[in-house]
Amino acid sequence: VKVQICVGSSCHLKGSERVVELLQKYAAERGIEDKLLLTGSFCTGRCNRQGVTVIVNDEAITGVTEENFATFLSEKLEPALKAEEEYNMDFLTLKKSNCKNCYKC
Repeated sequence: VKVQICVGSSCHLKGSERVVELLQKYAAERGIEDKLLLTGSFCTGRCNRQGVTVIVNDEAITGVTEENFATFLSEKLEPALKAEEEYNMDFLTLKKSNCKNCYKC
């Protein structure tokens, strides 16, 4: 799952560094560092008054703060991780069931 955190001046002032720390801690505690691609970006053009803009895959979430971080996890990041896992499992199942050992996949 690609997670892009805005570190532009506005988001920086609203706590983007702390959001990055929380994401790193979340990934480390669950051992999923290899499932998250954490990247930073300069202004995403979605500035708001509440918090940091975070893009999960292609969905922009605005207003992420330390205070609402748990909600961000449960409503946005965890569903994206679950969807990615289900997609990968479906792909592996399909690959195994139709495999002719052609090595084209």
